[in-house]
Amino acid sequence: MIRIRDLKKSFGKLQVLRGISLEMHAGQVVALIGPNASGKTTLLKCILGMVVPDSGVIEFGGKPVNKEVSYRKHIGYMPQIGRYPENMRVRQVVNMMTDLYPNGADMDTELAEAFYLQEMDQKFMRTLSGGSRQKVSAVLAFLFDVPVLILDEPTAGLDPVSAEVLRQKILREREKGKLIIISSHVLSELEGIATDILYIADGQVKTYQPIAELLKETGTNHTREAIIEIMNRHAGNH
Repeated sequence: MIRIRDLKKSFGKLQVLRGISLEMHAGQVVALIGPNASGKTTLLKCILGMVVPDSGVIEFGGKPVNKEVSYRKHIGYMPQIGRYPENMRVRQVVNMMTDLYPNGADMDTELAEAFYLQEMDQKFMRTLSGGSRQKVSAVLAFLFDVPVLILDEPTAGLDPVSAEVLRQKILREREKGKLIIISSHVLSELEGIATDILYIADGQVKTYQPIAELLKETGTNHTREAIIEIMNRHAGNH
């Protein structure tokens, strides 16, 4: 579904991505992990078309994305920090998103109902707490039935109950066979969700393999333990 070949990106003299190559397919839940400044967010933004790589190819559905933008409507994106017009009300922000889908695509209101978003409808975005903003971001990411979901630190700022609501939603979307990419520092939230681990350090892929293989290889019983083993293994190499 998404194929990346020799992706490179620098900001000034800082080389952030150093030849990333990988493929991700429907049905996978890819846990994107790595140390700070490893290139995770830059990689996600390249996939989303928010950052233009210096070289390399990104294919979506077998077609190079280049400067094409229509593929983005097939991706639900939840940023680590949602930035919205501060003078808009919550309902206006949701309406703005629905206007981007003029063909009357079916809306998924499950999270909106679970998070009682209607009670925040008339609040201005500038008045929302970090957790409430995160709920809005989650609702927007899952608002339409798209084949790909990209979630960047999805539970950041959420209370435990809301985090579990989001976790269950992710599991239901996984059952539909969607490709879900989750970048997270909270290793426990990946347990029982991720099917594959993608570990990036210094802008390079260090490990990319199924959880089942990783557990066997590391001799561990839990995803969290296996991830820590990977991170320790590469700790001196970035």
